[in-house]
Amino acid sequence: MPFHVKKRGKLTYYYQGDQPVLSALVTEELPDGDLKIYFSGLTGGYSAKSILNRSELVSMDPAQEIPLVFQSWEQWLREAGICDSLKEIDFIEVHAFGCQPKSPNPLVDPVGYAAELERLRKAYADAYRRFFAEYLPDHGLPARFTVHLVDVPDQAASYEFYSTALYQRSSRAAL
Repeated sequence: MPFHVKKRGKLTYYYQGDQPVLSALVTEELPDGDLKIYFSGLTGGYSAKSILNRSELVSMDPAQEIPLVFQSWEQWLREAGICDSLKEIDFIEVHAFGCQPKSPNPLVDPVGYAAELERLRKAYADAYRRFFAEYLPDHGLPARFTVHLVDVPDQAASYEFYSTALYQRSSRAAL
């Protein structure tokens, strides 16, 4: 589904549907012509899977969730006509809101629950590290903020992500 676009001054909103809850992307035009890009939140799990029409991801798997979130954002950049690849932008920050593991139940298996929580924390750190090292090796690393929550709207999700990036038109024109 193509984006609807609404421009108000320095801001451009890219959204879908007639009465959206949020914009998928918002860009802010900076004085030098660069664009600050705000990527809407995605939940690791069903949301990223459905955007990319993937059927295999249905539970917490950081090795799959992290790349899917970034692939979704890359697809949005193309659909909005901003650029063709994440390699053309620089991430400033990535916010991740972590959920409690879906299983095992902490009341029934507190040791198993603690082990799953530790596994997920390590797996997410590894997935971020791998994504930036393999896909954006020439870029700097964004600041990453993680806040742990009880849950997010997507019941299959383990994290919800949003991000801010910069599309540096002025430095690209100089190349």
